[in-house]
Amino acid sequence: MSHVSEMISNDIDQYLQMHEHKSLLRFITCGSVDDGKSTLIGRLLFESKMLFEDQLAAIEVDSRKYGTQGEAMDFALLVDGLAAEREQGITIDVAYRFFSTDKRKFIVADTPGHEQYTRNMVTGASTADAAVMLVDARKGLLTQTRRHSYLVSLLGIRHVVVAINKMDLVDYSEEVFQNIVNDYRQLAEHLGLSSVTYIPMSAFKGDNITEPSANMPWYQGQPLMHFLEHAVVDADAGVDTPFRLAVQWVNRPNLDFRGFTGSIASGRIRPGDRVRVQPSGQESTVARIVTMDGDLPEAVAGQSITLTLTDEIDISRGDVISKALAPAEIADQFECTLTWMHEAPLLPGRPYLLKIGSRTVTATITEIKYQVNVNTLEHLPTKTLELNAIGVCNLSIDRPIAFDPYRENHDTGGFILIDRLSNNTVGAGLLHFALRRSQNIHMQAVDINKAARSRLNGQKSCVLWFTGLSGAGKSTIANELEKQLFALGHHTYLLDGDNVRHGLNRDLGFTDVDRVENIRRIAEVSRLMVDAGLIVISAFISPFRAERDMARSLVGDGEFIEIHVDTPLAIAEERDVKGLYRKARDGQLKNFTGIDSPYEQPESPELRIDTTETNVDRAVQQIMACLRERGILPL
Repeated sequence: MSHVSEMISNDIDQYLQMHEHKSLLRFITCGSVDDGKSTLIGRLLFESKMLFEDQLAAIEVDSRKYGTQGEAMDFALLVDGLAAEREQGITIDVAYRFFSTDKRKFIVADTPGHEQYTRNMVTGASTADAAVMLVDARKGLLTQTRRHSYLVSLLGIRHVVVAINKMDLVDYSEEVFQNIVNDYRQLAEHLGLSSVTYIPMSAFKGDNITEPSANMPWYQGQPLMHFLEHAVVDADAGVDTPFRLAVQWVNRPNLDFRGFTGSIASGRIRPGDRVRVQPSGQESTVARIVTMDGDLPEAVAGQSITLTLTDEIDISRGDVISKALAPAEIADQFECTLTWMHEAPLLPGRPYLLKIGSRTVTATITEIKYQVNVNTLEHLPTKTLELNAIGVCNLSIDRPIAFDPYRENHDTGGFILIDRLSNNTVGAGLLHFALRRSQNIHMQAVDINKAARSRLNGQKSCVLWFTGLSGAGKSTIANELEKQLFALGHHTYLLDGDNVRHGLNRDLGFTDVDRVENIRRIAEVSRLMVDAGLIVISAFISPFRAERDMARSLVGDGEFIEIHVDTPLAIAEERDVKGLYRKARDGQLKNFTGIDSPYEQPESPELRIDTTETNVDRAVQQIMACLRERGILPL
């Protein structure tokens, strides 16, 4: 990139030093489709003279070609290039542009205006300090204006510019401008947006972009560039908030040095400050603040540093270092707002990976309280969240973490959800507060444990998890297996899908959401029975890999044996002992696995039984042999 400045030719060293120490503002452009986002970004890039090298080279060539019309042609070419990107679908994702003025550096996220790409707008806004909300002066506030304004308020963006664009197409009418201002003020008040600036402009003609427009003498406010150059960014504001550093790695190049490296999310730190490591709660004192350029007397938000402490305490990646007098909160259950970002719907009860700061844990949405209609802000009841939906949910994780409410600290209060199997990011969320029960419920220590119960029973406890299509033979094989284990004097319990639905799970149907909850409950019951020292035989279709993996994770290594009763759909349907396939084919039975609901076959089960080649007795012999090989049964 290139920046035109007299200082470059006069004193290049001074220029480089000044450029290095400029502050950085991240902002987004948002609003409805065809409201002029690409034109505005093109104007900002052109006016700042900070373009990508290929754009600048193209402009220089065409400027020579068109001679005296070069400057007008430069801008036209740039806008045409941005428009071409949009037509090719490039800005369906978030496009980031970089430019600079003498006062500040900028990163602008060009977010798509289409409703179906709401998730992309959330991605661009998640790191923004300011939002430029474009409104077409001819159309006023549209659905996407309201939708994006809601998301801006939700994400806690501190500064909002309502850029009322295309004023040249309404004859620079003050009345049109004021009517839109009045409409937006009502929306802003409803959303709690307190810092809103209204600027009438024409991005195409350059009115009120860098200089006050002579076409609108009735407007006495600042042009857009002046606002962007002087807005207070989070890095500046975060210095006076509580200190937070998420440990990214433990640095120990030799026995004499042990440091904890990370980027300061907020606050400031000095040698001699008392700190607390969370969630463990251990305390120590800062000995040194180490950087590549030497030790610092103080470090502030935005800096990457290594801390050394006066005490040898246990600290791991993902821990949060806070000042002892102003620590973060600790919890494992929360209320949160979640934006769902994947084509497959959110299923409460399904385990996902949650990444917050540098820590990754296993998380489950335990309840969706409501979905937000972002057009009307109504609260709608729902059992799941589809792509781009936003809901307020209860969230549970598998271990306590240090956090702050998102409104207080974006870094320690924002998280993403990741699919455990595909590793795709499926959701982005904001923590509101810890649920009180997470602070009042604690594990009770007991003296009799799983090992003692297993010794008393004279066996090693485990879960034999049968999975397969309806009619595959799971219950038949499981029943015969339990009979043989019982005859040998082993303590067992058979959990059968149909039987459990008469009691524990009688309130559940057969939607994907209910199927996930069905298996979650059975997995928890199986865990308790393994803890009781039993050999648990679980015979459920359990169609989803994610839930089978969750059930495996609840017990110890070697205690979960997945048995895939592998029967082709055609044969299972031919058997149709209960007449269920016939009902499903006739449309009388919805969400039936294998017909209109998916079955995800195990990828690497401990045992696969092909019932087209193996009868019940042979299948039981294979399982017994597997149990002996794994030390569950004596040889």
